Amino acid sequence: MLKESLFYGKVLLFGEYGIIQDSMGLSIPYDSYQGSLIFHSENKAMADWSNKELLKFYEFLNALDLKNELPCKLDLKKLFKDIKKGMLFDSSIPKGYGVGSSGALVASIYSSYAIKGISSDGNVSNASILKLKKIFSELEAYFHGKSSGLDPLICYLNLPILIKSKNDLNAIGIPAQGNSKGGIFLLNTGNPGETQPMVNIFLDKLKEEGFRKMLKKKFKKYNDACIEAFLEKDFSPLFSNMKNLSKIVLENFKPMIPSNYQEIWEEGIESNAYYLKLCGSGGGGFILGFTEDIDEAKRKLSGYDVDVIYNF
Repeated sequence: MLKESLFYGKVLLFGEYGIIQDSMGLSIPYDSYQGSLIFHSENKAMADWSNKELLKFYEFLNALDLKNELPCKLDLKKLFKDIKKGMLFDSSIPKGYGVGSSGALVASIYSSYAIKGISSDGNVSNASILKLKKIFSELEAYFHGKSSGLDPLICYLNLPILIKSKNDLNAIGIPAQGNSKGGIFLLNTGNPGETQPMVNIFLDKLKEEGFRKMLKKKFKKYNDACIEAFLEKDFSPLFSNMKNLSKIVLENFKPMIPSNYQEIWEEGIESNAYYLKLCGSGGGGFILGFTEDIDEAKRKLSGYDVDVIYNF
C-alpha cells in the first residue's frame, strides 16, 4: 500500500442537492468501507480493470496539466510510472451507492502525489478546507462531470464536515452514539445509481420557478432544522422535521427514488416507523433511513437489506 493512501467512505446525512442551492449539509466518514492504492491483488480481473481506470484518470489529469488547468501540483510522472508498474485502487466502497467511491480514490491520489499538498493531519483551517474542496471539485469532475468536491474532502480529512454555505465549511464533532432504540440506517437498493444523469435532472428542475421556491422555502427549512436538532441531540424536532423532509423529497425528487422503493418510502411516512431520504444523488445505491425504533423499522422493512450506521 502506498503511504497514506487508505481512505474511508462517507455518508452525507443531510444536504443532498440542497447544498447546490446553499442549504446546510452534514457529512460524516463511514469506516465500514475503504479503499487504498496498492501494487498487487489476487483478483486479476479487478486489478486489470482498476489499473486501466487509473490510466484514464491519469490521462484526464495530464490533459489538464498540459492546458495549465491542473488545480494543484501533482507528480504526474511518478503517477504514470506507478500505473505502468500495475498500481490499482483496491476498494470495498461500492461504486454508484452514494458512499464516496470516487471521493476516496481522489483523496488517495492527492495524498500520494500532491507536491507540497495540504496535510490532512491535525487542525485544518477553514481556508485550507475551502482550498481542498476547490481542488477536489476539479479533480473529481472526471467522474461526475460536475462535483462539489465534498466527497473527496470528507474522505481525505476523515472528519465530519458541517456545510453552512458554499464558503463556510467546518470540521466538527458529532454527538457520540448512544444506546437508545433509535438510529440511522442504510437501505441497500441492490442497484448502483449514476450521479451525472441525476444531477442533470436536478439542474433541469431548477429552471422551474416553483421548484426553486420549494427548495428555498421548504427543503432548506426542514433540512437545516434536521441538522441543528441532530447536532444538539434533540430528537423530537429531529423526527418531526425528518418526516416533513421525507415528504418533500418524495413529492419533488421522484426521479431520484427507484420506483420500487417509492411505496415503502410513503409507508414510512404514514406509519411513522421510519423516514427515508436520499443518500447522495439517488437513482439507486443506498437510501438513508432515520427511525426512533430500529427493531420496528426492521420489522416493517423485512425482506430489505438494512444496515444500521448510527445509534441515537
